[in-house]
Amino acid sequence: MNLMKAGLASLSLLLAACTATDKTAMASRLPAAPSLDDMRAVSPVLAHNTESTLLGEVWKRPGLSSRDRSLVTLAVLISKQQTVEIAYHFNLALDNGVKPAEISEVINHLAFYTGWGNATASILSAKDVFAQRGITADQLPAVSPKLSPVDEASEKVRTAFVDRTVGPVSPGLVHYTSTALFHDLWLRPGLAPRDRSLITVSALIATGQVAQLGAHLNRAMDNGLTQREASEMLTQLAFYAGWPNVFTAVPVVNEVFAGRKKS
Repeated sequence: MNLMKAGLASLSLLLAACTATDKTAMASRLPAAPSLDDMRAVSPVLAHNTESTLLGEVWKRPGLSSRDRSLVTLAVLISKQQTVEIAYHFNLALDNGVKPAEISEVINHLAFYTGWGNATASILSAKDVFAQRGITADQLPAVSPKLSPVDEASEKVRTAFVDRTVGPVSPGLVHYTSTALFHDLWLRPGLAPRDRSLITVSALIATGQVAQLGAHLNRAMDNGLTQREASEMLTQLAFYAGWPNVFTAVPVVNEVFAGRKKS
């Protein structure tokens, strides 16, 4: 009996140690985001600009909701593998009304538009945030949900263009552009088409990929993004993607705005 008690006590200690190790491993995976005090110790002016301008003004500006600002910011951080602040912004996004299922879809969507490695770099931080907040698998999107219907008219135009311009160069790229992107990714119901467009445009600007920006901004506005929201998106992006990337995108955005006014 004493031997059994000793064995159970040892097992309990082992389980407790494993649990503590798991918690320690989780904490060690989360990059430490610098506090304002950390900033003041290195760059007092950066701390001031963060507190006064970025948090005190930009995040509170009208024209774009806090939820949308979180989506824009996550798109930048994921597309540029800026993981130090990403746990903070996953939490902020959830506080601002972005659902766990939507964060899951954001990561999957950006894998296609910014590369698999950029998306997977955010996974462990997101996993830990979900665990800390008690978010479980039943709150995440299904692998194969019922997809939204295809817009046959626009898809016919897109297919003809891609077949003509890309087909002679890479049939495989044409195949997956249809099957993986426009017949699956863009039709998944876990993230609204407007929000998919918002994060796509944000990621394109953040990574300096302006060649497809006009098409995707027009698609975003067709999906419900207003000109005022698109304009304010640029303001948010300037702080998280940098002024040069945003200024490079401005002529394309201006052209889209002007074109839509004429039509």
